[in-house]
Amino acid sequence: MHIHIKGRPTMSDASVIDSNYKVTADELRQFIERFERLEQEKKDIADAQKEVMAEAKGRGYDTKVMRKIIAMRKRDKDDIAEEEAVLEMYMEALGMS
Repeated sequence: MHIHIKGRPTMSDASVIDSNYKVTADELRQFIERFERLEQEKKDIADAQKEVMAEAKGRGYDTKVMRKIIAMRKRDKDDIAEEEAVLEMYMEALGMS
């Protein structure tokens, strides 16, 4: 139930608004806290990913290339093949191949 009040609310309006507000405030707080927990989980995961890359770099791997491979693995094989063909064509046009 949504109540739109122009001007100052009366006491009866205030009690209805208070009961609706309390329920809404509790629900709103739950949504915000859930979102904040997910943000923290996302940060924890990002930190773990940084640790993996730092470890790989420490073992001599090129993390820039690894990141490219990770991005490519997310993409469709046909999109990759098309992009590589266009890249090769452009490189040939510029005398780079």
